Amino acid sequence: MTLLHNPVIRGFAPDPSLVRVGDWYYVATSSFEWFPTIPVHRSRDLAHWEYAGHVRGAVPGDSLAGVPDSGGVWAPSLSWDGERFWVVYSVVRSVGTPYFDLDTYVCTATEVGGEWSAPRRIASHGFDPALFHHGGRLWLLNLQSDHRPGGRRFAGIVLSELDRETLAPVGDTHLLVQRERLIEGPKLLWRDGWFLLVLAEGGTGVEHGVLVARSRAVTGPYEFDSRPLLTTRDDPSVPLQKAGHAELVETPGGEWVMSHLAARPLRTPDGPRCPLGRETAIQAVTWDEAGWPRLRQGGWHPATEVEVEVEVPTEPAEPGPRPTDPDEPLGWPWSTLRGHADPRWADTTTRPGWIRLTGRHGPESRWAHSLLAQRITEHQAEAEVTVEARPDTFTQAAGLVLWYNTEAYLSLDLTWAEPEGEGQHGQQWRAEGRTVLRLVEREESGTRQVAVLDVDASAPLTLGVRVDAGRARFWYVRAGVRTPVGPPLDFTKLSDDHGTGLRFTGAMAGVHAVDLVDAAFTADFTGFRLTCRPS
Repeated sequence: MTLLHNPVIRGFAPDPSLVRVGDWYYVATSSFEWFPTIPVHRSRDLAHWEYAGHVRGAVPGDSLAGVPDSGGVWAPSLSWDGERFWVVYSVVRSVGTPYFDLDTYVCTATEVGGEWSAPRRIASHGFDPALFHHGGRLWLLNLQSDHRPGGRRFAGIVLSELDRETLAPVGDTHLLVQRERLIEGPKLLWRDGWFLLVLAEGGTGVEHGVLVARSRAVTGPYEFDSRPLLTTRDDPSVPLQKAGHAELVETPGGEWVMSHLAARPLRTPDGPRCPLGRETAIQAVTWDEAGWPRLRQGGWHPATEVEVEVEVPTEPAEPGPRPTDPDEPLGWPWSTLRGHADPRWADTTTRPGWIRLTGRHGPESRWAHSLLAQRITEHQAEAEVTVEARPDTFTQAAGLVLWYNTEAYLSLDLTWAEPEGEGQHGQQWRAEGRTVLRLVEREESGTRQVAVLDVDASAPLTLGVRVDAGRARFWYVRAGVRTPVGPPLDFTKLSDDHGTGLRFTGAMAGVHAVDLVDAAFTADFTGFRLTCRPS
């Protein structure tokens, strides 16, 4: 018996897809506009998880340049056919429009941390695809979307058979279910003569949940369970909110577990906010007399502490191939936006022990923002880094950033400003001026300069930020003295729950550099540290 504490994968790790291969459990999660694409974690006891690699090359051309915030790689579904791993996912290029403008791809590999096959495009009815291997046949599940005026963006779940070699459709597409309440995220499993269709219901916010339908035939007709398998929509006091998007897996001992996403909200005057994003959780599942899955603890609310009956082998775990990727020299847990950490702008060799960033576009660019970031995994966190840079124009900047997306971030940057008392006249070619730390807050309504502080940049400068109780307080250190910069800022704006647009990721902490004119300004960083402490 193993006791696990939810979430088991903390911080931005949404849409978990769980599969068991022998004694190992694997979870793939959505990466959206971030690289590495489709991170995969593994565990043998369901409680302790480690990064195992990612689906390298998932995006054709290895670029998501131009995709909107929260676009990119949505809801990968991981499966195993007895010989190799399969992953199916959609690359979404339009968000908030009637057209998702997406392409659905399949990749395969014998090891999740090894080489994946080149992505092959398949029928792209909608996002949230899944593969079902049964009786030597391969089936594709998908959401269908009706973009026409008056149509429903979530117009039901469809099923198609695919040729296992060519991935071409075989026969007709079948409409399995439609429902008034939004349904998505379909997964199929077969148990005791029933095909069970596990569905995400109600959207990805506080109305999220899991509903199950079943049929004696894979193509239907399907009957719905009379109650949800999982949801917190009826009780905002449950610690794990937004519970949904589930997948059921049988253990070697015949027990059942379920992966799902959930979020840990902070209570604010503006309502609950979840800056850590949607995270991965595990529940224990039993089956009632009628053959429907139920949470072992009863009801439909997710538990934060769960005992799972998993027999962990006594022999040491085989390490397997170490996740390596020449396109990701910094390695996990570093992530980058819309492309790999290219050595041309993220240099780790010229100055050993330092990361040299070459500035490119501004922080609101969807094409070439030089940013390296790591996931914030707890509501109490502290980030610190030492930077050395010599900006000589206001079009150059480098520093520490708390990031959600191009419309939600906080940054403390080393940059240039006009001499004291002189107005802003665009004189970026003038040599005279001063080096300053500038604290900026960006939200949907625009950018606000919170504080500007003169500093001596003749030597490296240490920047830091502490996050606690939904507030972020920035500071810098010189000669061992910590000096606050600006007032505490609202960290909870860096969440899915702030603003009006669709938001699906989570808050990150990292470093960035900007050079809007020459794309040649460099900044050197060392000693980056992100410490996250459970509340």
